[in-house]
Amino acid sequence: MKLFRLPLLLFLAFSLTAPAIRADDVKVQAPATKPATRPAPKDEPTVPSIKGDPHDPKNGFLNRHEGFLKDKEKLLEKGPIQFLLVGDSITDGWRGKGKSTFHSAFDQYNPYNIGIGGDRTQHVLWRLEHGEVDGIKPKVAMLMIGTNNLGNPSDDEIAAGVTKCVETLRAKLPDTKVLLLAIFPRGMKPDDRARARIKNINDTIKKLDDGGKTVKYLDIGDKFLEPDGTLPKSIMPDALHPNAKGYEIWGQAIAPAVEEMMK
Repeated sequence: MKLFRLPLLLFLAFSLTAPAIRADDVKVQAPATKPATRPAPKDEPTVPSIKGDPHDPKNGFLNRHEGFLKDKEKLLEKGPIQFLLVGDSITDGWRGKGKSTFHSAFDQYNPYNIGIGGDRTQHVLWRLEHGEVDGIKPKVAMLMIGTNNLGNPSDDEIAAGVTKCVETLRAKLPDTKVLLLAIFPRGMKPDDRARARIKNINDTIKKLDDGGKTVKYLDIGDKFLEPDGTLPKSIMPDALHPNAKGYEIWGQAIAPAVEEMMK
């Protein structure tokens, strides 16, 4: 009996002296968690997509798109649009550094330029599918796109994106001939990694040429280069975008093809 009383007395003594523990005294340490991060958007050259936040009222891409729709209506008031230009900032540049050459070379065709800086093949696809070429029947559509895709996908994926742009133009504008330009050289030196990739892509998309019946492929890249393959600053100061002289070279280089395709 004494053996039983001793543990009981010890238990009661501890209970009276120990501080009471309340539920709010117990603080559970939350496990450390890393803040959620959004994965980088996958570059899918053949999947039409909007650039930027589609819900942002200040989305420059969508605002430019809406502007093109208005431009188209104004041009149609002047007469039929005969020459369509499709592409990224290099095509967009006809409004800036290439403006003088643009007017002298193409005004006779009531040209419609839908180039947007930073566009990739998927962005052009989205715009083609959302009204920018609806209601027009140009004789010629000049397309150059793909250089902005070089950051992520393989060369074959980029070529597939360019191919889909051509196919979409042909589906939307069945009576229009496509003047498909090779992607322009970029990088100052001939051994720049981008040069080899661009050559691979161009070697693939040139197969879209069907003898000029519906698609004519034209590579004018050498017109911008020095004999040793260097891309001079006097033509492309940043080794990517032509200056006024570069646009003059471009206009002269494509003039015979455009004139022939307009017949």
